[in-house]
Amino acid sequence: MTDQIDEQAAARAARHLPRRAVMNGVSIAGAAALIAAGTRGAQAATAAPFPAHPRWKFVFVNHVTTNPFFVPTQYGIHDACALLGCEYQWTGSQTSNVSHMVNAMNVAIASKADAIAVPIVDPTAFNAPTNKALAAGIPVFAYNADAPATSGNKRLAYIGQDLFKSGYQMGEKIVKLVGSGDVALFIATPGQLNIQPRIDGAAAAIKKLGKGITYQEITTGPTVNEELTKIKAYYLGHQSVKGMFAVDAGSTQGVGEVMQQFGLAKKGVHGGGFDLLPKTLDLINEGHLDFTIDQQPYLQGFYTVMEMFMYKASGGLVGPADVNTGLKFIDKSSVKPYLDTKTRYEGNSSKPAIVPRSGAIAG
Repeated sequence: MTDQIDEQAAARAARHLPRRAVMNGVSIAGAAALIAAGTRGAQAATAAPFPAHPRWKFVFVNHVTTNPFFVPTQYGIHDACALLGCEYQWTGSQTSNVSHMVNAMNVAIASKADAIAVPIVDPTAFNAPTNKALAAGIPVFAYNADAPATSGNKRLAYIGQDLFKSGYQMGEKIVKLVGSGDVALFIATPGQLNIQPRIDGAAAAIKKLGKGITYQEITTGPTVNEELTKIKAYYLGHQSVKGMFAVDAGSTQGVGEVMQQFGLAKKGVHGGGFDLLPKTLDLINEGHLDFTIDQQPYLQGFYTVMEMFMYKASGGLVGPADVNTGLKFIDKSSVKPYLDTKTRYEGNSSKPAIVPRSGAIAG
């Protein structure tokens, strides 16, 4: 009975960790584990309908551990671990430093993690640690970013958006919105596989469909403040631009803030990008951005834990399956529910919730 009470107390404490703590790389599940450690020890966890099982530890390596985009991802990881009786560690790099990520993978292997998840943001850098983990019997999953088929990486599955396709569909929308003229495409970290396929897809669509459009690719940087500075500087030097679009969350918010600052939507300039940062949603609602694209970061955490767990529970027979977490355009006509509903699923609330809905479901 004491163990059950302590588990419940740990879960309550974990749920109320401040958002800033999550963004600073503090693992919610790790905090819960520390709270309950005095009574739990090495005892097996019980999570119906599965038999008693070890409290497996899953290590999530990330390329931008404090980026607000991954707040809902961490909630998804935590919720799946709580559901299944597991725990996790959130580690990696704050600035897309691949060496730091590889080091984090090696530490996870040395500490005998039960499974490892990593955004494969470099075509070859993760091959060696992935092979090392697999040789040690540790399953490796990619989430948010995947290696191309030609890279030789042997990760078991990828959970995330079809990145090239999402970029191509954004390019199609850019052509419809802009028609002709100069367009800027902003990317935080060129070459990284979580966003490079998007800008490649957008460029491919513009080349094929937008004969009257000239586009330029601009690097913004790995942090939100840096991205905003670069986007503002670009606009001030290119005030005849007809559209500004981004392929990452921070740059998308930056585009919206520059559009707002200079009243560009009223001047006929179009803007858009990716992901559901709260400020981005506000800027769409206020008419400064045309759209953003949702890739469901919560599911990138939740589904990855589910696959890790099933791999462990089934002795490797079940689990590895590529999952496309989807593509959904959000514009002014569809943004209101995102603004009116605060949930862990979108990362704008720490409170667990079941969100009611009614009415027909649009196809």
